[in-house]
Amino acid sequence: MIMAAVLALIVVASVVFHAVNPWWFTPLASNWKSMDDTITITLVITGIFFVGVNLFLAYTVVRYRHREGDRAAHEPLGRSEGENRSRRRRYLSEPENKRLERWLIGISAVGIMALLAPGLVVYASYVKAPPDALTVEVLGQQWQWRFRMPGGDHKLGLTETRFVTPTNPFGLDPSDPAGQDDILVSDQEIHVPLGRPVHMILRSHDVLHDFFAPNFRARMNMVPGQISTFWFTPTVAGRFEAMCSQLCGVGHPNMRAFVVVEDAAAYQAWLKDLQTFAMTQRPPSTEGGPAAQGRALADAKGCVACHSIDGSPRVGPSWKGLYGKNETLRDGGTALVDDAYLRAFIRDPQAARGVKGFAPVMPKIPLSDDELSALVAFIRTLGAAPPAGASEQKAQR
Repeated sequence: MIMAAVLALIVVASVVFHAVNPWWFTPLASNWKSMDDTITITLVITGIFFVGVNLFLAYTVVRYRHREGDRAAHEPLGRSEGENRSRRRRYLSEPENKRLERWLIGISAVGIMALLAPGLVVYASYVKAPPDALTVEVLGQQWQWRFRMPGGDHKLGLTETRFVTPTNPFGLDPSDPAGQDDILVSDQEIHVPLGRPVHMILRSHDVLHDFFAPNFRARMNMVPGQISTFWFTPTVAGRFEAMCSQLCGVGHPNMRAFVVVEDAAAYQAWLKDLQTFAMTQRPPSTEGGPAAQGRALADAKGCVACHSIDGSPRVGPSWKGLYGKNETLRDGGTALVDDAYLRAFIRDPQAARGVKGFAPVMPKIPLSDDELSALVAFIRTLGAAPPAGASEQKAQR
């Protein structure tokens, strides 16, 4: 009886918790209401089975509970030999109830079809984008997002892994004319026009990622070596967070981006400030001095994907206010972040002592002496200058 009461209490508590809990869907900001409807159907069907199975189990525990003096039909103890033979014959002649089995098979089949059919219909539509959709390619790489859109020719250029470099992360073919005007975005924020379908093409450079935008009900696995797609139509203007929802390493929690939905005029104004692939392949301009060249290098090399310049947290330390600080290092010592420290760390991040609280995941990026000086000059402009002679100080232990 206690077990039956516990099962009944679990059912009641589960239904009440579902009705009053605060963890509901994020506000819908796209055309995929059918996603919510499919999830609701799944919850209702699985909920009915959960309640039915557990209440039936509670009933059987009560109905067929052991009573003092009861014996199983096949137990010979306490019975005459003739009665025992009769009970054994009845037991063996009805080892199963085929009618009940047919009912259970039928009900289970209907339930499974009701679960699968809506999802298959919605998924078939989810991966088939309209012909007039805006194309956006998403490139996932530990632990950053990059985006690419077609330029004036409305075509994305060809890509191959052999062309992938720090300045060409998408692997665009330099000889393909269609790729020269491709628009590249590397600052973890993509803008899309309100009310226009958006066709997302997803690729991964290294491990399994998953681009997930909860408000759009949009997500898709990104498998290295494969291309996956989905589409959505944003219906609400705003700035919505997207994230990686596959565990992809120590920097996974910081692998976040934003999708900004805005009107057509604001979207076109945003496009004008972006660089094309052809522009990123030019040598960094020397106009504005080394700091300006360093800023261009930080964008081209993808540094800003892991190091923010506004103080916001990312995979690596923010460059804002970094220069001139005495930082605590992973080995417990401290060091002044000056020119010497930055040069040593950027040259060989795995050998240098990194800042405490950040995993040693920065790759070695090839830079010439002039490029390294320009990058350090840019970082210097974002922090407070150290006291005179501080650059001569050695890292403390």
